[in-house]
Amino acid sequence: MEPRPLPLIEPQSLEVYGSPGRSSSTLSRIGGRLRHWWWFKAMGTSLFMYVFFLAYLALLHHPLRPVFEMPLTWVDRQVGFQPWALVVYASLWIYVSLPAALAPGLKRLFSLGWHMGCLCGAGLLCYVFWPTVVPPAAVDWGLYPGYALLKGIDPGGNACPSLHVAAALYSALWLRRELRELQCSRVWHWANWLWSGLIVFSTLATKQHVLLDVVAGSVLAAVAAAFSPGLRRLRSGGGRGWITV
Repeated sequence: MEPRPLPLIEPQSLEVYGSPGRSSSTLSRIGGRLRHWWWFKAMGTSLFMYVFFLAYLALLHHPLRPVFEMPLTWVDRQVGFQPWALVVYASLWIYVSLPAALAPGLKRLFSLGWHMGCLCGAGLLCYVFWPTVVPPAAVDWGLYPGYALLKGIDPGGNACPSLHVAAALYSALWLRRELRELQCSRVWHWANWLWSGLIVFSTLATKQHVLLDVVAGSVLAAVAAAFSPGLRRLRSGGGRGWITV
């Protein structure tokens, strides 16, 4: 008697560190990434922000050189104060946490942390050697409690380059990479760019920065991205496959 052939087994989609499987939904793939090492990511991100703010506020309140007031441009005069922009401005701290939260493994997490640290360090060095501040805005901050709190902590110093802009744009590039790996639809990608774009706009609408700060922050983000190995591979077409760095 001839042995009966074994039934064919369809290969199952494997998920290693949140690797995308076509049979799983977008939300389940994202959930897998968020759960992986979540406690380590949360502690690392919180520690990073704490150390950054210690250095940022020290330079803000105790500049080492004479403070230069940034000039206004035509764009700055056209963009009026927008009270609603404070919510978007503050959302940066959620937005910049997302690339770390979606990191598939420790190797990529450390790579992200290193390059984001270099970006922030470069900005802080600019504040050491060239402290800057935005011109006073013709706004009664006392009429807006949220803004009164913001201006009490950060009255518009450490202006150029805008690390708000640099961190938002750099995070957008990392999120683009993660969303491609997770096989997310275009809606997710558009939401990513819309969020980052609104954060950039909010720096002008809250009168925390001027256009020259935004331009300098954008350049800083571009330089940091140029030195990030994973982002270079993504631009060269490697983003379709699984990238672990």
